[in-house]
Amino acid sequence: MMDKVKVAAAQVSPIFMNKEATIDKACRTIEEAGRAGAKLTVFSETFIPGYPYWRGLQPISRWSDFMVQYQKNSVRIPSSDTDVLCDASKNADMISVIGCTELSDRKGSETLYNTILFIGNNGKVLGRHRKLMPTHGERMVWGMGDASDVRVFDTDIGTIGGLVCYEHHMTLLKAAMGSLGEEIHCAVWPGWWVMNRHPGDKKRYEEGKDSSHFCDIEHAVREYAFENQAFVISVSQYVPDKDLPKECADFNTAAGGSFIVNPAGVILAGPVFDKEAIIYASLDSDDRRHTKAYFDALGHYSRRDIFKFDFKNEY
Repeated sequence: MMDKVKVAAAQVSPIFMNKEATIDKACRTIEEAGRAGAKLTVFSETFIPGYPYWRGLQPISRWSDFMVQYQKNSVRIPSSDTDVLCDASKNADMISVIGCTELSDRKGSETLYNTILFIGNNGKVLGRHRKLMPTHGERMVWGMGDASDVRVFDTDIGTIGGLVCYEHHMTLLKAAMGSLGEEIHCAVWPGWWVMNRHPGDKKRYEEGKDSSHFCDIEHAVREYAFENQAFVISVSQYVPDKDLPKECADFNTAAGGSFIVNPAGVILAGPVFDKEAIIYASLDSDDRRHTKAYFDALGHYSRRDIFKFDFKNEY
């Protein structure tokens, strides 16, 4: 990993259900972060074209109308859409990590995936990660990823990987990412919520009214960092209610809440709520060394004489 590197969490609102306008906004954000000296910029879950806050909508005919619009505004990888993002990344000398809803590249398919797109600072697509298991009602929107989606990417600034939302509660998936030598982790989310008694009993976080500690995101991110001794750039979507169709009001959790932590789980920047912001932090590789000196998950603390971890890494 590079000794020191500046990174950015891009908490900017998508132009909801408008792929072209949202891609244009992503390019402008990449340019701005590049001018500020960042070498890696991360966008929220399904930034292009926004999270399907209508996923539980009834009647089903109205859900279907939204779904067709979502298909039309989803991204193929590769395509002219990714070409535009690649050009912006190359011009800014930026590694860009962008949450998007991806349209299947299989001929004849209209299946969608909850995908993280990784673009190198050379303007080439590094690869993608498709969410392995859509959560709850998301299964009506997205298909499942497969073993080829458990991967990391070696770059000039370090080994980078990423997971989507509740994948951060999948114990063996986290272990797999650690076993691949991930150094910088990109965690993407659809918002920030207050959970009452169970995951189905939650609402959008309101700053000044709610405790942020009622959201499992903070705990998941900080523990992920410590477990795998990785820096984590956690980016949550922010969308004002006024920018969404009225049908989305009951499920809009997009309050922001993006933050960046070091490998000890210490917050370096953020969280920021209820506004657009580009959140910057400088990652110091010595922070990782200090943590590994106490707790090296891939070294002296792994107890390979007792435990064996294996996973299917080919589809």
